[in-house]
Amino acid sequence: MRALVTGATGFIGRRLLSKLDRPVVLTRDPHRARTLLGTDLSIFAWDPMAGPPPAEAFKGIEVVFNLAGENVGEKRWSRKRKAAIRESRVAATKNLVGAIERLRAKPRALVSVSAVGYYGNRGDEPLDESAGPGSDFLAEVCVAWEAEAKRAAGLGLRVVTPRLGVVLGSGGGALGKMLTPFKLGLGGRLGSGTQWMPWVHHDDAVGILLHAARTSSLSGPVNAVAPAGVTNHEFTKALGSALGRPTIFPMPGFMLRLIVGEFAGVLLASQRVVPRAAEKSHYTFVHPHLEGALRASLA
Repeated sequence: MRALVTGATGFIGRRLLSKLDRPVVLTRDPHRARTLLGTDLSIFAWDPMAGPPPAEAFKGIEVVFNLAGENVGEKRWSRKRKAAIRESRVAATKNLVGAIERLRAKPRALVSVSAVGYYGNRGDEPLDESAGPGSDFLAEVCVAWEAEAKRAAGLGLRVVTPRLGVVLGSGGGALGKMLTPFKLGLGGRLGSGTQWMPWVHHDDAVGILLHAARTSSLSGPVNAVAPAGVTNHEFTKALGSALGRPTIFPMPGFMLRLIVGEFAGVLLASQRVVPRAAEKSHYTFVHPHLEGALRASLA
């Protein structure tokens, strides 16, 4: 399976590359990509917001993995930052599909990531792939993002849009940001802690992407989350236990909003997401339970 990857220098992208044979990378900064990823890769320069990528990057490509997008939690959400989050996904995917449209020999599949932010804040409602979207900023971004990817279906490609939960793993990601306060014994639940927190270990995030590419019967949205869902309170206790640290310092919702602004709504939202499509298509999870996923991540 010859694959092209956008967002290859990210937390998931780097791990995906290690599972692919002779992948092609599209990136804004080829020099940085070669430093991070190695010099033996085929790397093409592409500014996702400037226009379609070069046609020569698609030569011999069977599957396109689209992982590009600004980190939603890296900076406080100003109007400018929210525009960057949206356009780095929606405009980038539009330009990517635009390049595919012009190709005579097209890839057979597009695996374009989305996020569980699609569902918005839904309380205790179980959410499989048939559930409708929410109405907040991230939900609107995900709807528009997936819509651009789905245009490739009209070009004859099989399109899969994995909706990623919070990705856990060593060497960065969401867990990397949590470790310092928890190691210092300053960790605690966020808000009430009763909100559902959909998570997935990076082995399964990459596994589901590859499963989506290889499974010809799979198309449309796929919830890329572990089957054993937990609340934020349960996650907090499990992480504290894995680190041997107390978790007695809760972060009230109003305090969280003062610190991170509008992004607090994402951290306090409840999404009881279930991986119905992944399980129905016989994907076998490497880390179905949180305790094992945390042990693997912290080892």
